[in-house]
Amino acid sequence: MIFVTVGTHEQPFNRLVEYIDNMIRDALINEEIVIQTGYSTYEPKYCTWQKLYPYQQMVKFVNEARIVITHGGPSSFIMPLQVGKTPIIVPRQKKFGEHVNDHQVAFAQEVAKRMGTIITVVDVEKLEDTIKGYDEIVARMKSGTKSNNVKFNVELGKLVDDVMTGRKKKK
Repeated sequence: MIFVTVGTHEQPFNRLVEYIDNMIRDALINEEIVIQTGYSTYEPKYCTWQKLYPYQQMVKFVNEARIVITHGGPSSFIMPLQVGKTPIIVPRQKKFGEHVNDHQVAFAQEVAKRMGTIITVVDVEKLEDTIKGYDEIVARMKSGTKSNNVKFNVELGKLVDDVMTGRKKKK
């Protein structure tokens, strides 16, 4: 099962929801898809979906999913990380009316670069290949790494602070 969540931001994220739905329609992926569509106005025709799921249901979906796809909000991608999943992040973008600016793109790219714990897909057209190659991508990412939640949380806190204050990490 693939679980997709677009969070609870009040702007629609139709681009992601419709793309996933069309992948099922076109038989590009043959897995059950569950989508939390939030405030998106597009209603999937080929996937199980609901605007908002209770928190415990979200936890259940994340635990059961083979792949978790989220928008670029940290609250949405931290949960999969906490249970040992490598989420695919499709950041919301201003040019599509999905957010007020492109901070999700910058943030997701920084987390991917600094921590190597997420897969970032800025161009939704590359999502199909990412899903199809997911297991191989994750296997390459995990080589030589180990789970370290405390270090992850400390580093994520520093990254959030840097992004929010406009500082760059000193080398």
